[in-house]
Amino acid sequence: MTTTQPDPAVGAAVKAADRAHVFHSWSAQGLIDPLPIAGAEGSYMWDYDGNRYLDFTSQLVNTNIGHQHPKVVAAIQEQAGKLCTLAPGFAVDVRSEAARLVAERTPGDLDKIFFTNGGAEAVENAVRMARLHTGRSKVLSTYRSYHGATAAAINLTGDPRRWPSDTASAGVVHFWGPFLYRSPFHAENEQQECERALRHLEDTIAFEGPQSIAAIILETIPGTAGIMVPPPGYLAGVREICDRYGIVFILDEVMAGFGRTGRWFALDHFDVVPDLMTFAKGVNSGYVPLGGVAISAEIAATFDKRPYPGGLTYSGHPLACASAVATINAMAEERIVENAAEIGEKVIGPALKDIAERHPSVGEVRGMGVFWALELVRNRETHEPLVPYNASGADNTPMAQFAAACKERGLWPFLNMNRTHVVPPCTITETEAKEGLAALDEALTTADAYTV
Repeated sequence: MTTTQPDPAVGAAVKAADRAHVFHSWSAQGLIDPLPIAGAEGSYMWDYDGNRYLDFTSQLVNTNIGHQHPKVVAAIQEQAGKLCTLAPGFAVDVRSEAARLVAERTPGDLDKIFFTNGGAEAVENAVRMARLHTGRSKVLSTYRSYHGATAAAINLTGDPRRWPSDTASAGVVHFWGPFLYRSPFHAENEQQECERALRHLEDTIAFEGPQSIAAIILETIPGTAGIMVPPPGYLAGVREICDRYGIVFILDEVMAGFGRTGRWFALDHFDVVPDLMTFAKGVNSGYVPLGGVAISAEIAATFDKRPYPGGLTYSGHPLACASAVATINAMAEERIVENAAEIGEKVIGPALKDIAERHPSVGEVRGMGVFWALELVRNRETHEPLVPYNASGADNTPMAQFAAACKERGLWPFLNMNRTHVVPPCTITETEAKEGLAALDEALTTADAYTV
């Protein structure tokens, strides 16, 4: 592995320039302390002081193929030497091939691909397509969800990041999705949770007026909100409800797609085909910004003679599409999707269950592939979370101490509220996974200190 020689002076200069000029997302600018990163490769990244970290975050759960995959880097370089950019209205070989490779892996007749710059724009356009296709206005989404930070996407989002921007939510209705560990339906098992969640959705539709609802959008497996695998039958039940009322079913695969769950798409685990599917992140591991909407034949036909009123200057950007082609081909050739499944089943899943038995701070383990969450609690009996919902400042101390303990052991953790997620690259090896899990195991003793 190539690493940069430690150079603290350069790191200090990088940080000084960042603090002087870069405005960071989701942050109080005066309270953050960004770590200058000198380089990354595979499952690791390192700073200018010579500290190396195993990346258990895949950055924002997007570097599915790992950092600096040589085939993807080479494809971007080759495309840059041939054709850097071209407007979306032209036919471009690499754009057509990227679309073909995505459509080849989507289920059913999701064979037309509208490219965007990322996941939020994919959601924006999927919702627009659904509204225009149905002539209806309302869109339903769950409370425990994240769909992006642009205008419509942030209002569809169900987590607290929506609250400061909750001013354009006309036509957005939130409902409770299934989550047995913190069931809003007082369910005692997965079957009850499924049945009661579907009944709740039907009641919501009835009281909102089925004739007014254009779409239901769900993350196939909610990501940042907690990696809550839906109970058997739930997604099929939502599909049936949508069919019955003429509602467009949108599945958001931005985080869960492209190998993350051990299948090309998370929906492949549930034998369900949506009308629209959004994607981004893993399609090219974030090497160049890219997202998109996979569109069913029926919805695509709506715009055969009627112009679709939407577009982006960089839709299907050649450099982004070249990186997607290289990523998808490498994932197929190197069995990267299969690796994610095997590591999850044989290494991560069993290790996390063992960790949960030994640490009273772990209330629940859930996930599949390289997509896992540990619910950290103060009390296993009551399920009281380790920190309050949307905690910040002093209330977040236990999680901050846990994060610091991880980093001291060379592990970069993914934290959200009272959870830590285990979401390394799909390329992670068994040795690397065990290294990270051992560090996680040790760091959890800091959380155990807060249990009762």
